[in-house]
Amino acid sequence: MTTAPLLSIIIPAYNEQLRLPATLAAIRAYVSAANITVEVLVADDGSSDATAAIVTEAATQWPALRLLALDHRGKGFAVRAGALAAVGDYVLLCDADLAVPISEWERVYANFVMGYDVVIGSREGQGAHREGEPFHRHLMGRVFNGLVRLLVVGNFHDTQCGFKAFRRPVAHDLFRRARIYGDDAPVIKGAAVTAFDVEILYLAVMRGYRVAEMPVLWHYGEETKVDPIRDALRNLRDIIRVRLFAMRGEYKRLNDPRA
Repeated sequence: MTTAPLLSIIIPAYNEQLRLPATLAAIRAYVSAANITVEVLVADDGSSDATAAIVTEAATQWPALRLLALDHRGKGFAVRAGALAAVGDYVLLCDADLAVPISEWERVYANFVMGYDVVIGSREGQGAHREGEPFHRHLMGRVFNGLVRLLVVGNFHDTQCGFKAFRRPVAHDLFRRARIYGDDAPVIKGAAVTAFDVEILYLAVMRGYRVAEMPVLWHYGEETKVDPIRDALRNLRDIIRVRLFAMRGEYKRLNDPRA
């Protein structure tokens, strides 16, 4: 691209050979019909299946698409790498199953026009709609959100929805400051759903950015990689780490003037 696109779409992917083709096709159809200039970065989290090959092949027919090949360090690390590589005016994070329709971008952009710096999709609140979610998953989410509001940041009803967008300078500022899944994140085994979102939103509030929480339509994916016990413990560890870093003033020591 000779000029920066309007939108960078970041898709973290770990062994997504089954779901990714339909997601890429839906995004391509939408941005083409809406005449939106984009780059689409698939941040491949060290997949062992055909994810990388699928993206590489699709990119031969769609120049806006590119693969970001990474070691397997978890979703938080993959999202951060993708966000920092983005060159669009705005940076949109979405999941490989496109649980929130890409058409919700129109409403996200309206919030940017109103002056917001960060727009997060929310599966809670008036206007939000969850499709097909088991009760136990909803309950887990509500308990986790209660802990987030108690220990880290109390402003938001849903920090974990995978649909989030930032002005590019804001995305770069926040993800450069992220600690829990930074450059030193270890290589791992298996899928890892993390609470990196909590740290990013804590930083956004601390940095004084305007954050809009936007109710969205969200569809529960039957192929979810969430492990109720393992990921609950990992996410609890993540929010405790963010709380400890905040109490020690480690985020404030990073508080140099905005880029």
